[in-house]
Amino acid sequence: MSHPALRTVGLGKMYHIGREREKYRTLRDSLVSAAMRPIERMRHPGAATHTSEDLWALREVDLEVEHGEVLGIIGRNGAGKSTLLKVLSRITEPTEGRVEIRGHVASLLEVGTGFHPELTGRENIQLNGAILGMPRAQIKSKFDEIVEFSEIGRFLDTPVKRYSSGMYVRLAFAVAAHLDPEILIIDEVLAVGDFAFQKKCLGKMGDVATRGRTVLFVSHNMPAVRGLCSRVVELTAGRVSNIGDTDSVVDAYLKGNIGTGSGGEWVPDEALGDEQARLVALRLRDSTGQVGDQFSSREPIRVEMEVDLVEPSDALCIGFDLVTSDGAVVCRTYQTDAALHDWPPLATGRNRLFCDIPGALLNGGRYIVVPRISLHRVRWIVNVESGLQFDVQGDHAVSPFGWTGRPGVVAPLIKWHGVVPEESLTGLDT
Repeated sequence: MSHPALRTVGLGKMYHIGREREKYRTLRDSLVSAAMRPIERMRHPGAATHTSEDLWALREVDLEVEHGEVLGIIGRNGAGKSTLLKVLSRITEPTEGRVEIRGHVASLLEVGTGFHPELTGRENIQLNGAILGMPRAQIKSKFDEIVEFSEIGRFLDTPVKRYSSGMYVRLAFAVAAHLDPEILIIDEVLAVGDFAFQKKCLGKMGDVATRGRTVLFVSHNMPAVRGLCSRVVELTAGRVSNIGDTDSVVDAYLKGNIGTGSGGEWVPDEALGDEQARLVALRLRDSTGQVGDQFSSREPIRVEMEVDLVEPSDALCIGFDLVTSDGAVVCRTYQTDAALHDWPPLATGRNRLFCDIPGALLNGGRYIVVPRISLHRVRWIVNVESGLQFDVQGDHAVSPFGWTGRPGVVAPLIKWHGVVPEESLTGLDT
């Protein structure tokens, strides 16, 4: 009888939130407090002993992951994905249930996890290998591959506390992936790296999976999840809400979580934001000014945002992500993208800002406008996973070769020019 690489049974993790941290108390203080507790209860019957709240980050999670399987874990922010990986990586203890793991586990959950800041990159490679239980000879045999993959050879003998977050991730992933763990656990931390390195890491994870290793992959990058994972589990409020083949689970997740608004207008039940700025409405208009969610690719699409401002600031970035139906970000734009003197004015009260997605740019398909508001490099004010969905009918092709459609998210009309050899022009003017 074969056993799965990983199994969870009734897994749960509870946190206490809102409880004030107690100051250090002497034995005398503890004895007095215990003696006074019954008296306090008599004086104040029914009074709460503390103001804490029990939060179940995970509850009744039952999973089985087979050897060689690549399992994707998706869900909205706060769904319990990172908590699950920390429990599986033995970083935190579960409150209830049990975890069964067969094989060495290597995990990459947060930038710098498992690294000693005072040690060099070289020393941390050896330290991580030892923690994973790898023999010294095996670490030595993989050392050059790790350094080459991480691309930090120049800084190998520099303490990692001087590394940038991107360098941390490069080295940490290289160590985790090259020391041949039976189970590789990867969180969204890969988003810290640049695009080229993310692509390199995804390729390496695919290679690890083909060698029969087990991979658990948490990501908001749905194309990557589709390309890597054979099965996907969705978490909602700490519980397994959906599990099955990749396409069906991802499609259901995107339908339920990304495309929220319809009819060309999204007015949140409660204004999104904080005391400085609040998003009250998001609208799409065609070239005639009509609100709608069906557009021809020939015409521009106006994106309109209504924002209430209490404290206007030059550091406010108000804009949106343009996202495909499978979760890939086409672009992100803010009202601050132009030169400073071209920024639209902001004032206290209701502000209406808008921009146009050019015509003859988008390919046919479904898209989502996901609003974003932030204080530049300070904090997010509106950072959501839902938005306003719309459809584009691709009909701006002017060439008969383009009428059947083209692959790609965008389909711009690009004018070509050519220069023919001079000898081919001989005799044309005669």
